[in-house]
Amino acid sequence: MSPRGRPRSFDSDAALRRAMLVFWEKGYEATSMADLTAAMKIGAPSLYAAFGNKADLFAAALKTYKAEIGREIWDALSKAATARQAFADFLQQTAVAYARSDQPRGCMIALGVLNGDTDAIPACELLRGCRLENSTLLRARLEQGVRDGEISPSADCRQIADFYATVQHGMSITARDGATLASLQSTADAAMTAWDALTSPR
Repeated sequence: MSPRGRPRSFDSDAALRRAMLVFWEKGYEATSMADLTAAMKIGAPSLYAAFGNKADLFAAALKTYKAEIGREIWDALSKAATARQAFADFLQQTAVAYARSDQPRGCMIALGVLNGDTDAIPACELLRGCRLENSTLLRARLEQGVRDGEISPSADCRQIADFYATVQHGMSITARDGATLASLQSTADAAMTAWDALTSPR
């Protein structure tokens, strides 16, 4: 038995990233503790000691995901000169990120879990909160467009934000189903054809 207080013999950050990939690929409910220990290359006692239970580990993995994955998608909102270009870039970066071959397809936040049994409730609530945060970011960029005179003050920024968030969620599902990059980019282009109707005076 290891002496009390002995430093962990594994890289906890690397192990957490491997757990993130499992949750991202399989979803919360379909991921077993055996899946996690195998991917993280540690025993169950070490997992519980370092990260707590499955729900705690998922929360930590989600935090890592938000910090490290898809930043180019959300950076597009602030880098573009106009709101329209910001949303076009947002969707195009989504297409590129979701079609990458070196990571699970789609989005962990959209696909991690939607509804489940009692054990999955904490994960459901975390992901729901993340999706609401994302819609809030989209709405904030639209409201900036209103202030800049690009978007009509009568436009419903909440509705527009929800629409484009829904498009992104759909792209996540089709990416997981095997959609090509070209197909995802086509969806992004199609969604932008609604821009003028959504942002014009009512």
